[in-house]
Amino acid sequence: MIHWQTDSAALGPQAQSAFASLDSTFALEGEVLANSRVSRVIRVQLDGRHYYVKRYLGAIKNAWRERLGTTRIEGEWENLRRFAQWGIPTPQIVASGFERRHRRFLRGAMITAGIAHTQDLATLALADDARLHDAHWVRTVAGQVARDTRIMHSHGFAHNDLKWRNILVNDTQPPQTFWIDCPTGTFWWGPFLRYRIIKDLACLDKLACKHLRRSQRLRFYLDYAGRTRLSDSDKRRVRRIVGFFEGRE
Repeated sequence: MIHWQTDSAALGPQAQSAFASLDSTFALEGEVLANSRVSRVIRVQLDGRHYYVKRYLGAIKNAWRERLGTTRIEGEWENLRRFAQWGIPTPQIVASGFERRHRRFLRGAMITAGIAHTQDLATLALADDARLHDAHWVRTVAGQVARDTRIMHSHGFAHNDLKWRNILVNDTQPPQTFWIDCPTGTFWWGPFLRYRIIKDLACLDKLACKHLRRSQRLRFYLDYAGRTRLSDSDKRRVRRIVGFFEGRE
């Protein structure tokens, strides 16, 4: 059984043909951006536009997801659509679907439209990009990330891999951020949610502590918390965020 859907209205004639089915999507060749035992990401150019094709095969990383009927690739597109509904900018999903046989997941794919002139924040950090030394640019980008993180957590949802590599930023004035790659994010509650929130914020701070000033990191947290100064509970949370990865790596 194959489930496949495309947003034909968003596609030109070449893309409509290339993404017409799961078979045609798996037959595509392009620039390989990531490759592992279970998934591959390629970039293709059709009708003068870039598209990112993520394909999963057979074995998935979390067997419990298959038993519960939700595969990793389904988690990817469901979470991106949630973010969009919540007002968090994401790439447009133009095609998605999967194949099962006797309820067993065989393969799946998701295709997103490329966003012009973007790079992920981790790539900027690796290159020591000049924008990371521009206080106004950092303030704008960090403010957007803080807002979007707060929105996500307000829904009781945690990302579980909220790293700089999963946030794109374009080169417009002012810059705009976009969230990508969230296959394992889900809803939590109570102490489980509080722990996952700490983890999300610690993942963001992991590179921030190397590339941003303490005052910029503090401003990010205040924007996230919606405060003008730290309360006692904020100070305890910040200590947990800063120390989250100590002894873990």
